[in-house]
Amino acid sequence: MSRIGKKPVALPKGVDAKIEGQKVIVKGPKGTLTFTATDDVTIVQEDGSIKVTPRGTSKRARQQWGMARSMVENLTIGVTTGFKKEMELVGVGYRAAMQGKDLKLSLGYSHDVIFEVPQGITVATPKPTEIVIEGIDAQQVGQVAANIREWRSPEPYKGKGIRYKGEFIFRKEGKKK
Repeated sequence: MSRIGKKPVALPKGVDAKIEGQKVIVKGPKGTLTFTATDDVTIVQEDGSIKVTPRGTSKRARQQWGMARSMVENLTIGVTTGFKKEMELVGVGYRAAMQGKDLKLSLGYSHDVIFEVPQGITVATPKPTEIVIEGIDAQQVGQVAANIREWRSPEPYKGKGIRYKGEFIFRKEGKKK
């Protein structure tokens, strides 16, 4: 039994949900999001909440049960509060700045990296070594953060690179004489 799937997803005030077959459409103060579930689960709206149940006892149905419930919960969180990822740049001369709608990164390369911010995502740089990514779609926010981090992922010897705020980087000892 899925512990996550058993819980119904409560709809906060100001959030409207509509279910059309396997498609869930959630509207809230920050926008509209949709999710299409597989045929392995049944989605029902009752008493101001959305309930997900599996169709059968197959392994795939049980897997999709918890995942579909989590996706519906992410829709409700996204349209009410949104999602946020904070990143920090560690390294001498590593800087980030917004240049119009693009993010300009100085990461020790011979050139500056210009990262085009996709639509629906807002990126801010409160300090030259901090990047804040916000949006209503959890997957898109995480993907943008991963794409930015890909330019200079943290290395284990000095810890230089782009890391998530609060992330622990396992440090290695250097060469010995």
